[in-house]
Amino acid sequence: MAVWTCPACERTFSRAHQSHTCLPGNTVDESFAGRPAWHRAIYDALLEHLCRLGPVEEDAVKIGVFLRHEQKFAEIRPMARSLAVWLLLPYPIDSPRVSRSERTSADRYAHYLKLTSLDEVDDELLGWFEDAYDHASAPGR
Repeated sequence: MAVWTCPACERTFSRAHQSHTCLPGNTVDESFAGRPAWHRAIYDALLEHLCRLGPVEEDAVKIGVFLRHEQKFAEIRPMARSLAVWLLLPYPIDSPRVSRSERTSADRYAHYLKLTSLDEVDDELLGWFEDAYDHASAPGR
């Protein structure tokens, strides 16, 4: 998966010299430390589903966890009242569940969701995560 390791922060990336902000790495446990248990329950449910699709790389930093396959497809960030999710998809989502969307490239849209309950991890959300995972591993990406 990873082809380059930043010498300053020791995080790995899919492209050599990829632009990024050097953040100190940590563990997933540290990313969720001091947060409500339901934050971690949501994260674990998402990761369990994604691992059935294939390998998932967890890049844990102080602000949350970035999920990658061939490239990043999601960011999970514990917040005060919600679990913030940035999901990178090849298409726009028109759903009241999406708080904000922006086109990040010709074939990628970033969608921002705020999850507040494990009940929100449903077939629709898991389908979006599957599409993001598949798109992050598409040939030529």
